[in-house]
Amino acid sequence: MSKAHRGKGIAGTYNRGRGTCPVCKKDGVKVLYEQEINGEKVKICKVCKASIKNGKTA
Repeated sequence: MSKAHRGKGIAGTYNRGRGTCPVCKKDGVKVLYEQEINGEKVKICKVCKASIKNGKTA
C-alpha cells in the first residue's frame, strides 16, 4: 500500500508541527498535543502528554 498521505494533517502547520516543547524544553520535536497547563492551553510533545496522563508530571 502507498504511504503518500502520511503526515498530511501537519504539513500545513508552521514548520510542519515542529518546535520547542514548553514542558520539557526539547527543541525540534513535534508539538501537536493540546494540554491545559496553569489555566492556559499550550501545545506539547507526545512524551510530555503521556507523562501528564500517567501522573508523572504536572
